[in-house]
Amino acid sequence: MTIDTAISELSAFLGDRLSRSKSDLDAHGASETWYAPAPPDAVAYPESTEEVARILAICTAHGCPVVAFGAGTSLEGQTSAVAGGVTLDFARMNKVLAIHQGDMEAVVQPGLTREELNRELRDTGLFFSVDPGANASLGGMAATRASGTTALRYGTIRENILALEVVLADGRVIRTGSGAKKSAAGYDLTGLFLGSEGTLGIITELTVKLRGQPEAVSAGVCAFGAMSDAVETVVAVIQMGIPMARMEFVDADTVRAVNAYSGTDLPEQPHLFVEFHGSDASAAEDAARFGELAAEVGASDVRTATRTEDRTALWTARHHAYWACLGLKPGATAVVTDVCVPISRLAEAVEETRADIAASHIPGPILGHVGDGNFHAILLVEAGNEADLAEARRLASRMAERALRMGGTITGEHGIGLGKLGYMEAEHGEAWAVMGEIKRTLDPAGILNPGKLVRQN
Repeated sequence: MTIDTAISELSAFLGDRLSRSKSDLDAHGASETWYAPAPPDAVAYPESTEEVARILAICTAHGCPVVAFGAGTSLEGQTSAVAGGVTLDFARMNKVLAIHQGDMEAVVQPGLTREELNRELRDTGLFFSVDPGANASLGGMAATRASGTTALRYGTIRENILALEVVLADGRVIRTGSGAKKSAAGYDLTGLFLGSEGTLGIITELTVKLRGQPEAVSAGVCAFGAMSDAVETVVAVIQMGIPMARMEFVDADTVRAVNAYSGTDLPEQPHLFVEFHGSDASAAEDAARFGELAAEVGASDVRTATRTEDRTALWTARHHAYWACLGLKPGATAVVTDVCVPISRLAEAVEETRADIAASHIPGPILGHVGDGNFHAILLVEAGNEADLAEARRLASRMAERALRMGGTITGEHGIGLGKLGYMEAEHGEAWAVMGEIKRTLDPAGILNPGKLVRQN
């Protein structure tokens, strides 16, 4: 039982859809951030659930690791093939299988991206709401329990998945959930696989919840003299119940980077990016209430955008912030980390993090989906500089410890992968051991994405 024998058997039925070319292997072993390359031994391109089941049965028989791969946008090394084996690339399983307009749901394959789905929905009056920024695949979003800029109003991926089709390690195919809006029928297996990062099974089909396209959308951006003022505005808006669709924070360093990268001319101060969805009247009223509240805290340079092209430009600049921030330290890579804290502790958490980074020798812009208490630091390190990397990891560790001390979590949306394994016991205690027991029950041979999420035996 070896990886090579598994690959030989897979090659017999996949043919040229099993690649061992160096370029393919390298592309599937790289990471968006600082992790060292960890390529697989082969890349398979399945076209159906039946093929995935056959691949997993063969790999289990030969003890060959299997890593699922979508668009490759994960930030914690989730798709790194640290034990070699076979990467399953779902680029060919990227279809919309059904749109049930009356039920406001769609059935899709895992390789479909969120932008592709929304293009398919353009003429239906519906849209898929989860927007993590990157044009991620829906299977990858489910596997990492993704969130994003619109979670404040519409929820994370967890609230927007109704059912899954999953292939288990031994090749069995199961279905979890249904098209019904609720169920009391047994364990919530859908929830179990969401966020499992491909360690319990491989998602091959998703039933996703759709939303009605809002009649009116209004966006805006405003500057603050101090980071604390921006964060306090966020807390006040949430406590007052103003129905925001998006509320994003960027610090002065991020604004400087975005101006240089996207050609914007925002003042180099902390900013909030906001968006309102509703009728013409309600969106305008919500925007006015927000503006009054922000003005009381000292907001300035308020800019609004109602035309589609203006809103797109605004949010494109925000979504490109990671790439923009890399330009603050030319040639740098980044340790990108996120935490999530209760709203009541958000200002304190952000201020302490800012003070930590300011006392450090490396830059670290802060930004995030602060409307739900989730923020990120992009800790810039010189490639190959061990001192930079050690300092970035120290800062990330302090962020995680701070979030736990404040009653929060070590990650709001990036997931665990390789990068946050060391904090799982501190957050979950014995529950982390229970996760390991579930893993061993569903994947006794340990072939599914080894080295990630759970304690390794």
